Amino acid sequence: MSLNLKSIVVEYLKQNPDKPFTAMEIAKWVSKNYPDECRDKLDRSPKIDNMPDLERQIRREIYRASYTGGLQKEGIKTLEDNPRKFYFTETSDEEEITNVETNKTSIDSKQNNLVVKELDLYPVLSEFLWNQLGLLSTRIDERRSSNLKGVGGNKWLYPDLVGLQDLSDEWHQEIKDCVKQYADKKTKLWSFEVKILINRSNVREAFFQAVSNSSWANFGYLVANKIEGIDTMKELRILSSLHGIGFIRLDIENPTESQIVIPAKERNEIDWDTANRLTNENKDFLEYIKLIRQFYQTGEIRDGDWNINTD
Repeated sequence: MSLNLKSIVVEYLKQNPDKPFTAMEIAKWVSKNYPDECRDKLDRSPKIDNMPDLERQIRREIYRASYTGGLQKEGIKTLEDNPRKFYFTETSDEEEITNVETNKTSIDSKQNNLVVKELDLYPVLSEFLWNQLGLLSTRIDERRSSNLKGVGGNKWLYPDLVGLQDLSDEWHQEIKDCVKQYADKKTKLWSFEVKILINRSNVREAFFQAVSNSSWANFGYLVANKIEGIDTMKELRILSSLHGIGFIRLDIENPTESQIVIPAKERNEIDWDTANRLTNENKDFLEYIKLIRQFYQTGEIRDGDWNINTD
């Protein structure tokens, strides 16, 4: 009895629409539900002599089918998590983006019945930035803008979060006093554009929104809770190599498991003209600039001014 793995995997995922599974979860299901076929495969594999090894082999074959496009041709999609997850949906790429942006549904943690909104991602990102990078961050709400560009104009102007990196935290006080006249030498300013889901239908728009909104900062990042598709990840890497914007995959359930997938390229100078425009048009950005000025003048940071949890 031959194990037609691709057909079995496709059928299983279609029976469980919109639910993501890891390759190992699928492999264990296959070994449990197709014992005779798995035993036959085990007998015909001279280098595999037990069921756990066979499950690992099945996992590798599922990955191989995804890399070669065999699963995609059957309508199976991938979430570029760690580890990668596979799911079937009848919803198009464009419809998935519309659904998550209007909070109709979320691709995240369907098995746990969680509905994720973009607003839910901001505190998780702040926690990750503080705990893993020592980076202070604060929210920029486009609704607090003058909206001089009309409907939708702020979409390409303001990032969702901005950050301050204190390079002088461990410096001697004499050094801190010495560089007060050269404030830009002891800080780096960061900018973050946050999305719930990125797939083939919105990857370029989301990326260039990050480019536009982060042009003033030392480091610019696109952040997403979920990214769907191998081709989507390839596109991000190509765009990043051209424009220097990095990518962070955010794990909302385990913020410490979030990761910088693509590091951003540093811009040596702050674009103060663009920063001035943002300051004039948005009250949150104005408060951010005030915090930076305060730090330049005093060398002190008050935790309560930033989105950090020091408990």
